[in-house]
Amino acid sequence: MTDAKQLVDLDKKHVWHHLTQHKVFENSDPVIFVEGKGPRLTDINGKEYLDAVSGGVWTVNVGYGCTEIVDAMAEQLKKFNYFSNANGNIPTILFSEKLISKMPGMDRVYLSNSGSEANEKAYKIVRQISQLKHGGKKNKILFRYRDYHGTTITCLSSCGQFERKNQYGPFTPGFVEFPDCSAYRHGLDSNPDAGLIFAKQLEDVILKEDPDTVGGVIVEPITAGGGVIVPPDGYLEAVGEICKKYGILLIIDEVVCGVGRTGKWFGYQHWNVKPDIVTMAKGVASGYAPISCTVTTEAVFQDFINDPSDRDGYFRDISTFGGCTAGPTAGLANIRYIEEHNLLENVQSVGAYLMDGLNALKDKYQIIGDVRGKGLFCGFELVNDRETREPAPESKAAALCGACMKQGVIIGRTARCFRDLNNTICLAPALNSTRGDMDELLKAIDNGLATL
Repeated sequence: MTDAKQLVDLDKKHVWHHLTQHKVFENSDPVIFVEGKGPRLTDINGKEYLDAVSGGVWTVNVGYGCTEIVDAMAEQLKKFNYFSNANGNIPTILFSEKLISKMPGMDRVYLSNSGSEANEKAYKIVRQISQLKHGGKKNKILFRYRDYHGTTITCLSSCGQFERKNQYGPFTPGFVEFPDCSAYRHGLDSNPDAGLIFAKQLEDVILKEDPDTVGGVIVEPITAGGGVIVPPDGYLEAVGEICKKYGILLIIDEVVCGVGRTGKWFGYQHWNVKPDIVTMAKGVASGYAPISCTVTTEAVFQDFINDPSDRDGYFRDISTFGGCTAGPTAGLANIRYIEEHNLLENVQSVGAYLMDGLNALKDKYQIIGDVRGKGLFCGFELVNDRETREPAPESKAAALCGACMKQGVIIGRTARCFRDLNNTICLAPALNSTRGDMDELLKAIDNGLATL
């Protein structure tokens, strides 16, 4: 079946799209993509796009049509596709070894199939350690305002974005919010102590809750969908020291930043912080297969090594598709591709070029209040007034995205997160993007801003 109109009609009739109010399709058609190569996509009508958000949700890190990953998966799946990960398989062993080699201080890899599931595992680890070591008392998990950790009810319980969780309560008890670390939004962007100030706010919440009841703290190294918020210098280090001080496990959610996005293998590696648990998904296999990982230190793992006669003394968890060999095969091929093509260096170089271009646009347009990011994960806030920093309405960000889409360039924005802070444009091009790609992206944004 190749008729475009027929496919569009079938889509409207049968498909329930993610994050979409289908009422809009009464007067418009969904975009249907049919092919991708490198950082570019082609839709069902033959129009080509530069994808500056790596699959819409920051996933296709090495771009489309990567035959090295596809061929590795095909060869593996023809040989052996699945058995429960209660048993071993070669792709999981080799992938785990390779992944750990990029994460000094981490030791154990637990596989599942989505970022939400990876964070659920982390929460279960914290809760079970509370039972095994602390009489069940140290069970609270603290999360940061503006961070996002997944779509399940328990992950939404740790969501710092109102619109993501609105209407889905009641939520899992034991999750407590602490303040965000947006220096720009709090007027601390010129304060060298901003990181310590924000970290102290976390400590204040811990003390209010009672440290003996807090088992975990979860943060994104860079707040992603909540506004591409890069923490001030010293912040993550101070957060790590606070967690260590009170015997709290530090969970770093690398679902967006992990596997090269920021110019290092993991976002937290830009700072001198030692997590106890690291979660990841999206870029682990660049979207070629569903896979996520909950990675822990050996110390965390050893809390579950007990006498076999203790029926409750081990991690009693399973992920069905954590046993599929496609995921770790794709993950291993993905890491090798990044290594062989020196993509971390490319991310640093092309990312700096993109940031320079965005700052030039800030000089040109008063509507841009702040530009921030690391590597090829960048964002800029739209404001009504630079002096007051009043956020521009969400309609402005939507209009800019629409203007770029018409030019064949796909950009992202904070959406369905807040009532008044959906004003950040989000950019996450493929790690192998070129300066020429960035020129095309910047030109589209420039043209779009001129229409606002």
